[in-house]
Amino acid sequence: MKHTMKYFLLTLLLSPILFSCSDKKDMAYPERMPLTESVYASATVQPDSLYQVYSAVVGILDKIWVEEGDKVAKGDPILQIINTSPELNTENAKLALQLARENYSGNAAVLSGIKDEIQAAELKLKNDSINYFRQKNLWSQNIGSKLEYDNRKLAYELSQNNLSLLKRKYDRTKNELETQVMQAENNYKTALTNTNDFTITSKINGKVYALYKNQGEIVNTMEPVAAVGRSDKFVVELLVDEVDIVKLKIGQAVFITLDSYNSKVFEGTLDKIYPRKDERSQTFKVEALFKDPPATLYPGLSGEGNIIIAEKEETLTIPKEYVIGESHVLTDDGETEITIGLQNLDRVEILGGIDEKTAIYKPEQ
Repeated sequence: MKHTMKYFLLTLLLSPILFSCSDKKDMAYPERMPLTESVYASATVQPDSLYQVYSAVVGILDKIWVEEGDKVAKGDPILQIINTSPELNTENAKLALQLARENYSGNAAVLSGIKDEIQAAELKLKNDSINYFRQKNLWSQNIGSKLEYDNRKLAYELSQNNLSLLKRKYDRTKNELETQVMQAENNYKTALTNTNDFTITSKINGKVYALYKNQGEIVNTMEPVAAVGRSDKFVVELLVDEVDIVKLKIGQAVFITLDSYNSKVFEGTLDKIYPRKDERSQTFKVEALFKDPPATLYPGLSGEGNIIIAEKEETLTIPKEYVIGESHVLTDDGETEITIGLQNLDRVEILGGIDEKTAIYKPEQ
């Protein structure tokens, strides 16, 4: 019994000491230090201007002009689809255009023949005019017969009408031939377009990153046949949670780590914010550009990004684990309300409520 009483008294004496040591272990004071607040995002490297290549026609893949990894210039052929019929249509349209141009130029028999008729009609009109006015003068002097005068007059009038008809015929034929030339040009352009549709070309100067079809396979307008993007410029696609998107602005600094480069940090700049939310992942996509990109990059390299939204060179901070709820800490006076500013994963900025001399205690978990 005496031993039990001694143990109890010893426990009572040591309890404040043990409690004090425990408190001191979980006690801290606010500290002044630099603090940076950032938004976390998953990162994926993609070539700039990367796009999926589609065919405008349905057919069979006849030839592949490039291989994956090849560089291409704008307009270079990538894939060729079988196009025998469009080639024949193009050739026929070209021949029709040549014929229409020859007819319109006046060297062919159509306009040239009408011009000859006009020249003959002008000569006949000139001759009939001379005969008519000569006979008219004689008739005014009562020389000659009335029948002969009427015949000369009729011949003159008929020559005038015939010349007028031929000129109108020439103008009408010229307009018709001009229209035929324009129609032939349009048909030829359409045929060329149809032919070009069977040759899939690059829209940019870049690199072929993927080919999705093999020679002999059917190509349609719904499935991509290749992927092309720039080879000299890459962007970093970042997926940002919807609760953080309103904090972002173009030009903010971004620090990027890539799995392929271990712990090395690359600096970038926020360049673009896409306004549409992905409903499945509840995220927004933004793009950043490297300030000094790695020497070697491939599409699809993954990593993490931290977008800097605010930073201070020195401010009062406490460990984040000491915060109770959203705005309280435990002090010698009990729970005390604080005003929080910037925060990162480890620490929060204290704007009010406590100072550097205030002891704070870690709450029980």
